Amino acid sequence: MVSSHELVQLAARAGERLKACGWRLTTAESCTGGWVAKTITDIAGSSDWFDRGFVTYSNASKQELLGVDAGLIEVHGAVSAPVVLAMVAGALAHSRAGIALAVSGIAGPGGGSPEKPVGTVWFAWGQTGSGSVTRRECFAGDREAVRAQAVRTALLGLLEYLNLPHTHRTEG
Repeated sequence: MVSSHELVQLAARAGERLKACGWRLTTAESCTGGWVAKTITDIAGSSDWFDRGFVTYSNASKQELLGVDAGLIEVHGAVSAPVVLAMVAGALAHSRAGIALAVSGIAGPGGGSPEKPVGTVWFAWGQTGSGSVTRRECFAGDREAVRAQAVRTALLGLLEYLNLPHTHRTEG
C-alpha cells in the first residue's frame, strides 16, 4: 500500500535536489491524472522548482498539448516507450522547465490486452540537451493501487534520474 505521506516525502526529496541545482520540473501525465503534480504541489515552496503539469489523458490531448505525433500513437499505442519519450520532449518544449517526467498506462479495470495487460505503465524522464530514460512496469491491484504505484515509481525514477551523471549541470 502506497501512503500519501510516502509520496510527499519522495516529492520533497526530489524538490530539494532540483532546487539545489537550480532546475525546474514539468510533468506530463496520463493515467495518473495529475496525481504526480498534486503530490509535488502539496509541498510548500514547490513553486521554486516546479513549473507546470500537463494532464494529457486522451490521445488528442497528447497531440494538442505536447505535440505527440499521431503516428506514434497509432503504431505503438499511447502506453509505450516512444509515446512517453515524446511526452517528455513535448513537456520540455511547452514549458520553462529543464527536466520532465511522463507517465502513461492502463489503470483498469478494463482496457488491457494480452500485450499490455491492466497495470502496464510506461515512464520517461528527460532533461533538455540530455538523454531520456524509460521504464515499463506492470503493477497489481485495483485502479487506485495501480495509479498510486505509478506515482511512487514516477517520483522514485525522478530521484534516480537526478543522480545520473548527465544531470550534474545547471540549466542555462
